[in-house]
Amino acid sequence: HVQLVESGGGSVQAGGSLTLSCALSGVFVTSSRMAWFRRVPGKEREGVAAIYTNGLIVYRDSVKGRFTISKDSAKNMVYLQMNSLKPEDTGMYFCAADPPPYTGNWLWESTYSVWGQGTQVTVS
Repeated sequence: HVQLVESGGGSVQAGGSLTLSCALSGVFVTSSRMAWFRRVPGKEREGVAAIYTNGLIVYRDSVKGRFTISKDSAKNMVYLQMNSLKPEDTGMYFCAADPPPYTGNWLWESTYSVWGQGTQVTVS
């Protein structure tokens, strides 16, 4: 059974921090490109960060220097550490997995075949 389960969302004041977690079942961080997406009010779902199997990490410009994506192969989990949060970071955050053969741009929703249900982040 393939499943991604996010946790760690919540409400924080601007400038605060949150760490999101994504637990994987049936798919593995060691063999999948993993990403975090978010759906902010009034916008399409957008890529936030991705981590490749070779360790390459990419971020969208608006979160560079504030967010950090990481993974724990032993626990088969992916994390998103979010610091200096801004109200515009408010949204539903999703974990996504792209198993081999890793086709597509990391920013495209269509690249990822496995998605979690999301966790809400609210920054006020």
